[in-house]
Amino acid sequence: MQEPTLRRAGPTDAEILATLGAATFTDTFGHLYPASDLARFLSETYAVARIRADLADARKAFWLAEFEGEPLGYALAGPCDIPHDGVAPQDGELKRLYLVRNSRNLGLGARLFDAALEWLQTSGPRTVWIGVWSENAGAQRFYARRGFEKAGEYGFRVGGTVDREFVLRRTAESFSNLAV
Repeated sequence: MQEPTLRRAGPTDAEILATLGAATFTDTFGHLYPASDLARFLSETYAVARIRADLADARKAFWLAEFEGEPLGYALAGPCDIPHDGVAPQDGELKRLYLVRNSRNLGLGARLFDAALEWLQTSGPRTVWIGVWSENAGAQRFYARRGFEKAGEYGFRVGGTVDREFVLRRTAESFSNLAV
């Protein structure tokens, strides 16, 4: 039986990533927001032009998980822009990691995560940050198993709604002492 594939996304994947990003965010969190807040957030965050700009930015990288040409999930990594006093200019961030509902629990999240963290460490060990919704206990457990610890909180804006987001961090020292 054929396995899902994982590959680094390129410029021709902008439309796929925009559609997949909006769909997976809506499926995971859409029920939390008024329709106008969600629509505004999706139109800003997952606009094809914005995804193209991210793909063209050498400081960022996307990965796509696919099965027989169908997108199942993606990850985005790059420089950290989480609002925390401890963030340094050289720090990285796992910005997004989403899977379509029927492809969860297949190990794809771990594969996407590992690819993103490996890429973030290519120039040597550096601290990596993640923002995760305070109510997403499953994601928090996933990241804790991979060495991330809570380092603070911030407000994540979706339209006019502000969510409580946990700030997770894994230090550069832990990457130099352990495998990703």
